[in-house]
Amino acid sequence: MVLPLSDEKQKIASAFGRAAKRYDSIAHYQQNSGHQLLNLLTSTLFNNRDLRAKKVMDAGCGTGFFSQVMSECGAEVMALDLSSGMLEVARSKGAAADYTCADMESLPFEDEAFDIVFSNLALQWCGSLRETLSELYRVTKSGGAVAFTTLAQGSLSELSLAWASLDGQSHVNNFLSYQEILECCKAWRHQLILQPDKLYYPDLTSLLNSLKGIGATHLTAGRKGGLMTRQRLDQLSCAYPTSDSGLALTYQTVFGIIYRD
Repeated sequence: MVLPLSDEKQKIASAFGRAAKRYDSIAHYQQNSGHQLLNLLTSTLFNNRDLRAKKVMDAGCGTGFFSQVMSECGAEVMALDLSSGMLEVARSKGAAADYTCADMESLPFEDEAFDIVFSNLALQWCGSLRETLSELYRVTKSGGAVAFTTLAQGSLSELSLAWASLDGQSHVNNFLSYQEILECCKAWRHQLILQPDKLYYPDLTSLLNSLKGIGATHLTAGRKGGLMTRQRLDQLSCAYPTSDSGLALTYQTVFGIIYRD
């Protein structure tokens, strides 16, 4: 049964919708992790062969960047996203064979509808990782796989610590630990890899814009001081650790393959 969106999910959809038109020009980390995931999937499941004639759901497809990549590899892609704004951009590219605006926690598809489910950096927005993976597993055909990336505890730690030094608040979402993610996958045959990814920015404005640009505005939600003023930005900039390479921002990226037996 397809459930109505919660208020939180509606906020997430709206945030990504606002970011849709500029997303591809900013989401370099997301594109890099998606390419790595696609390489892992094809090398693990298909012995480096392409996706020709495979029916694929791109769950949390965003602007359809990887829907388009997989379509060009011969797959029949269903692009699914919570945000209608993101899907509009995907549709304008002709990224997929079909498009569905829905929540991956409650999919409007029958059992075993797809050969592959591909989900790049979308699962961290779901309320329950275990239940969402169960839903993705449900719609995957026997012999196929669910391939995903998500974020683990320790992601955005530099930003969290800088905020905490100012007001004692993290201002960053709580991500599951790698062990908790592992626990969520234990019901199925799976492969998991944890990879720290460190990005550098020339200044704090660029760093924060990278989060806004990917729709992740509510990563810094819950701040007690209201809107980001110039004074507050300056204070955060002074508190943020610097290096010769610039301001670092670390993502703890988890790559996962769940095999559909």
